[in-house]
Amino acid sequence: MKHIRKIIAVIIVAVIGFQVYSQFSSSTTGVAQEDKILNLSVASEPIMDPAFVTDSYSMPMIKNIFEGLTRPTNEGEIVPAMAESWDVSEDGKTYTFHLREGIEWNNGDPVTAADFEYAWRRIINPETGAPNASKMFVIEGAEAYFMGEGSEEDVKINAVDDQTFEVTLAEPAPYFIELTARQTTMMPVHQATVEADGSWATEAGEQFVSNGPFNFVEWNHNGDYTLEKNEGYWDVANVDLDGVHVRIIEDAMTANMSFDNEELDFIGIPFNTIPADAIDSYRENGELDVTEIGATYKYKLNTTDEVMANVNIRRALSLAINRQELIDNVVKGEQTPALGGIAPTVKGFEEDRGYFEDADYETAREYLAQGMEELGYDDATAMPIVIQTNDNDSHMAVAQFIQNEWERELGVQATIETAEINVHFESMSQLNYQVGRIGPTVDFNSAYAFLDHYYAAGNGQNRTGWESAEYQQILDDVLFEEDESVQRNMYLKAEEILMDEMPFIPIYYYSNPQVVNDRVDGLFVDGMVDVQLKEVTITE
Repeated sequence: MKHIRKIIAVIIVAVIGFQVYSQFSSSTTGVAQEDKILNLSVASEPIMDPAFVTDSYSMPMIKNIFEGLTRPTNEGEIVPAMAESWDVSEDGKTYTFHLREGIEWNNGDPVTAADFEYAWRRIINPETGAPNASKMFVIEGAEAYFMGEGSEEDVKINAVDDQTFEVTLAEPAPYFIELTARQTTMMPVHQATVEADGSWATEAGEQFVSNGPFNFVEWNHNGDYTLEKNEGYWDVANVDLDGVHVRIIEDAMTANMSFDNEELDFIGIPFNTIPADAIDSYRENGELDVTEIGATYKYKLNTTDEVMANVNIRRALSLAINRQELIDNVVKGEQTPALGGIAPTVKGFEEDRGYFEDADYETAREYLAQGMEELGYDDATAMPIVIQTNDNDSHMAVAQFIQNEWERELGVQATIETAEINVHFESMSQLNYQVGRIGPTVDFNSAYAFLDHYYAAGNGQNRTGWESAEYQQILDDVLFEEDESVQRNMYLKAEEILMDEMPFIPIYYYSNPQVVNDRVDGLFVDGMVDVQLKEVTITE
């Protein structure tokens, strides 16, 4: 039986915010100063091809520049988008989508079912090299084709006619409609544009053809980029913003000062994070709002590394962290200590499952001694351990706290290395690291979505080199279990394996401390870190 793997590379990262120049002129943006412009910022250059995006800076923007068959609302409802309706077969495997009449690309070409077929087949074509092709393995034949074990003709994606798009799944997946709303891999692309120029997504402007509520009109690399309302969008009457200006700002403190100067409209994941030193001030002023996010701040461990291959070393490092102290004194965002692999946003997993104790230093030292004996180390200071994180003050503060914990409680002298965000994640994907910071979200709020990242070592979001046949079997079997209580027990068993093997160290479950400019309404970040810019309104 082929396993359904739905990886969402929704890596949550910590340096995004809203900013714009005070002199925002029509000569540089294409919109007049009196227009309704929302001001954002990101920490690095975006990736604007839906086939290749893996970072959470780019994903929210792509989902507002392109539009899939469905989309989420601020209320969490999945509603029709390019498709006005759909039918599901009696066995729950075949979905037939009926596209709207008159929908267009921003160059005037009609959006058809063939555009979706082309885009989805492009993702799973091995020659494309899409990093998250496994997101599409829910579709019958997709995994076999991508792995070279089947033909493209066997992939059950079919444009029946211009307005009818049919998809057959490998197995029933009740969450499939939500995937069509949230996964960038399921966005359409304009075939003629993609095939005419392989670099089509590296510049903005007329050559960037899209179908969402906003057009990608200008891009000053390593500086800023601009979106404008797409007047040809099918639901343009319900889009209030005239444009969005996004500036690349790497430093969270800089973004925070800009918000204080009313140059930013919002600070909060995924549009920057509030620096820990500023959270208390916003809280005291009554400006701070905190919401839950379905994601975990974690340190992944490269189990192919000589030291990290030892499970007892992995366990020791995990237990020798005082998570609550870290939250109270460093990150300060009302997070919850993470002592498992499934976030408490999932129903039935709100409470701790008791896999290990926070700051259990005594047990950590026992594991360390056993691991050092197995590896042949007599001195913990001689054991090389490197923490790698992206270059950001907030992540550095966490790394320094954990570095100090390990040295004080275990005698381990870890070093810290930083890298530019895209370099950092790429090195983790290539398993060129020992201990690496990451904060992935999931594409739907289910225990399965959190566990599936670790189904196989080759999964795009695994990044640990770890896999387990027993773990795989549980995730295979749970797809056919209809009893919710039995399902939960199966998920608990899989989570127990994860927490015993410890291919990653869970640190805290994300919260989203945020502040918003009074002139902005409808700017809402949901638990899956999606933002519907078409629902944002501005009052001057």
